[in-house]
Amino acid sequence: MNKPIKLMKTWFVYIIHCTDDSLYTGITTDIERRYKQHGLQRGAKYFRGRQPKKLVYQENGHNRSSASKREIAIKKLSRANKLQLIATQQASFL
Repeated sequence: MNKPIKLMKTWFVYIIHCTDDSLYTGITTDIERRYKQHGLQRGAKYFRGRQPKKLVYQENGHNRSSASKREIAIKKLSRANKLQLIATQQASFL
């Protein structure tokens, strides 16, 4: 008997600019759903007391492991380096 082929989900790494001017980095398989969850203060505790303002950066094509590793690497960057990363994808920010 043939086993069904499991399709691997594509994971995204994203950065959200928040209403308090901070930058939040996370991972998900569905950016739109996750952004809405953040707006409803569900999920990440980070969004208790602040709101997402705009999705400013995203990378796709990751598996769960590579997305987690990339998220950690981005979180270690300085704010200035995060803004440079964002600028590579988006010409105008802030």
